[in-house]
Amino acid sequence: MVLAVDIGNTHILLGGFDDKGILFTELLTTNRHSTDLEYASLIETALRVNLLDFGAVDGAIVSSVVPSVTGNIIRAIERFTSAEPLVVGPGVKTGLKIRTDNPAQVGSDLVMAAVAGIKEYPVPQISIYMGTATTFSLIDETKTFVGTSIGAGMGVAADALCEKTSQLPSVAFETPKKVIGTNTVDSMKSGLMYQTASAIDGMIERIEEEYGKTCTVVATGRYASAVTGLCRHKIYTDPDLILKGLMEVYKKNT
Repeated sequence: MVLAVDIGNTHILLGGFDDKGILFTELLTTNRHSTDLEYASLIETALRVNLLDFGAVDGAIVSSVVPSVTGNIIRAIERFTSAEPLVVGPGVKTGLKIRTDNPAQVGSDLVMAAVAGIKEYPVPQISIYMGTATTFSLIDETKTFVGTSIGAGMGVAADALCEKTSQLPSVAFETPKKVIGTNTVDSMKSGLMYQTASAIDGMIERIEEEYGKTCTVVATGRYASAVTGLCRHKIYTDPDLILKGLMEVYKKNT
């Protein structure tokens, strides 16, 4: 089994795959102060929950947008398995052409989503990632990564509402029955869900207008499935897109 790890600012996507496909996926909390042993303990727990252990790991791949955590994750894997993790970065073959001002600045999570997106869905394509940030990336008809729009994610917006106001509570990411709420909780749910969905629709329209062509739209990230059903555009929601990208890159490099 190959262990796949995508380190994000808020969460770590952990998964395992073999020649037959994805075996499991789990989500861990990103903690910049955790040691390699603490991360190893979390990984071991995730494996055990899925009836696996470190002995099943014979390969690993890591992508990260949090450099301070990357080393501890790599050491955690190396301490308890025989695998030498492949780290996504310069020199690693992805098969993705990137045409930005500085390709090295493109987040590895966006690259992984694009790698899987162009393999499984038609181009041109708008790839939406909904995590700590909400990003819209354009992949053109030649399967070239053109660029990205980056904004605050739903979780960041919700936290800011609670922290910066005196009377607004924390609410769940649930769809209220009406757009115009008649109480504080439903009003906040409407703002988080419907305003986000409307923003996604609006961004799709603006990107397609600027690009001049209709695009396939693919969304991933922990908030995607909660919101895309409220959008008026057709959006393919694929929660395993980044893991699929990691699988593809691992195969290209081993």
